[in-house]
Amino acid sequence: MPAFEYRSLDHRGKIKKGTLEADSARQVRQQLRDKGWVPIEVNEASDTEQRGGMSLFSGSGKLNGAEQALITRQLATLLKSGLPVEQALSAVAKQAANDRIERIMLAVRAKVREGFSLARSFESFPRAFPEMYRATVAAGEQSGHLEQVLEQLADYLETRHDTGRSVAQAMIYPAFIIVFASIVIMLMMTFVVPKLVAVFEGRDQELPLLTEIVIGLSDFARSWGWLLALVIIAAVVAFVRAMRDQRFRLRVHQRLANMAMVGTMIRAADSARLASTLGILGRSGVPLVDALFIAAQVVGNLAIRNAVKNAAVKVREGGNLSRALDGSGYFPPMLVQMIASGEASGELDHMLTRAADYQERELTSTVNTMVGLLGPIMLLVMASIVVLIVLSVMLPIMQMNNLIAG
Repeated sequence: MPAFEYRSLDHRGKIKKGTLEADSARQVRQQLRDKGWVPIEVNEASDTEQRGGMSLFSGSGKLNGAEQALITRQLATLLKSGLPVEQALSAVAKQAANDRIERIMLAVRAKVREGFSLARSFESFPRAFPEMYRATVAAGEQSGHLEQVLEQLADYLETRHDTGRSVAQAMIYPAFIIVFASIVIMLMMTFVVPKLVAVFEGRDQELPLLTEIVIGLSDFARSWGWLLALVIIAAVVAFVRAMRDQRFRLRVHQRLANMAMVGTMIRAADSARLASTLGILGRSGVPLVDALFIAAQVVGNLAIRNAVKNAAVKVREGGNLSRALDGSGYFPPMLVQMIASGEASGELDHMLTRAADYQERELTSTVNTMVGLLGPIMLLVMASIVVLIVLSVMLPIMQMNNLIAG
């Protein structure tokens, strides 16, 4: 029995949204009329990308990392306790944190009740459950150890979410310094400097070069600041649109991956993501070549993603994974060596898991180091700019005092 999303008007004329299970959309409309509601729209529950229209979900049919991890952990726990898949999905839907998750899980449950496997049921929501997620679940169903595979998948999702959150939190302090200092500098250039410099107008005193430069920048900010802001906004919009082109985005990602500090962090993050995904897919029984093509989708940088796909082609032709990854130049030597050791010992899945843990620690260490340096550097730069502005105002005053004293 499929699930249908509905939108209707209740007795008070308020719009109500929800999900009902029925044989057809017509039966759902009749159920709503029996309640005294007026049905507005009824559609079979699915993701917006597959329907090509507006979704009835509040927000979208996408789940964030925390929601994916929580749902997976709950399913693993319920299945391990002996509940059938259908009842486990129903229980997860009932204790969902919001209506969007409840509707997705009820729709998946409806697919399972129709006779589809859990992995096939997840295919109706590709943005909520990406290909890597579905492939792992399918492998668990085929091996007969779905609950163990879901536990491993939940561990992986929780680790990935915690890493991303730690990186985001670490960037809060430098971002605050940059924004706050920029506001202070703009206020000084547009309001404070002109009032202080007005004291020297009409005098024959020759101003220092630093003061002349600051006055020029202040005049430009007041006269053409709006134009500069428009140019910056236009440049950002043009860049965002250009990034939609695959070739342009690939060139940008190649440069980012090869940059000194930023590239190191990008390569470390994608390497950790790749190793974790390959490890969970390998332990779930997914063949290595298929796992590589699936894992390539979780790599954010296009240049590194293409390198993974090229490695998959070489492995399919009979090559070694370690050599294929090493040839691209994007992956850390430690990761390549650990993969080579796993291939030689026949314990590639275990070694990939260890490599993922190592890369996660390296990423955390790299981020902490960069953020620890970025904060003081930005503070020093902004403080230097403020000092130069103050000096540009104080130098003429000191010259005037010297003339009076002389």
